[in-house]
Amino acid sequence: MTPKYHRVVVKLSGEALMGDLSFGISPEMLDYVAEEIKTVYLRDVQIALVVGGGNIFRGVKAGAFGMDRTSADHMGMLATVMNSLALQDILQGKGVATRVQTAIHMHEIAEPYILTKAMRHLEKKRVVIFAAGTGNPYFTTDTAAVLRAKEIQAEVLIKATKVNGIYDRDPEKDPHANRIDKITYREVIEKQLRVMDLTAISLAMDNKLPLEVLSLKETGSINRFISGQTVGTFINS
Repeated sequence: MTPKYHRVVVKLSGEALMGDLSFGISPEMLDYVAEEIKTVYLRDVQIALVVGGGNIFRGVKAGAFGMDRTSADHMGMLATVMNSLALQDILQGKGVATRVQTAIHMHEIAEPYILTKAMRHLEKKRVVIFAAGTGNPYFTTDTAAVLRAKEIQAEVLIKATKVNGIYDRDPEKDPHANRIDKITYREVIEKQLRVMDLTAISLAMDNKLPLEVLSLKETGSINRFISGQTVGTFINS
């Protein structure tokens, strides 16, 4: 089946890499994620990744117990670089050409983020992992994902998370909760649905970037969405 999308950004939370661990990176989960990405890559879809760092360090929480928010966010950015390097290593081991670009310059271990180089990597069939968020404190990796998706002219931003979409009620509390297949940005904002932070949703809305929320735990979910199937919740205007 011909893919419906040909250039996408996938946002992964750092917690997704923990698996059943309480901290750090689960080798089993890392391998699973790499296989999910490889499946899409082998369909000649240009794919970029943005990964969080919450499995190692979360700046917002650190700021809450007294650490300077700017310092805490910079530490969180470094955590995303660690996750990105781990993903790069396992993807390359599976034969998937991969490059890490960071918003904070660290030439010895990764390329600096340069849009034209990122575009060239994608055109040469390399997975690009954008690390260190936007390079600025007070901005989440969700916002960085929206920003990078627009910059590389991606057709959609996929948020791969632990739930398979947005529900009308909390599915963990109400067994009769119904998944919403499609919803608008404005509805997400007005109903205060915690899909992404408000800055990220607003940026996507202002720039008409479609979003898909799906479950990373469902094997093949990203690939099925790429094929045009209804998998999670699609967000647009």
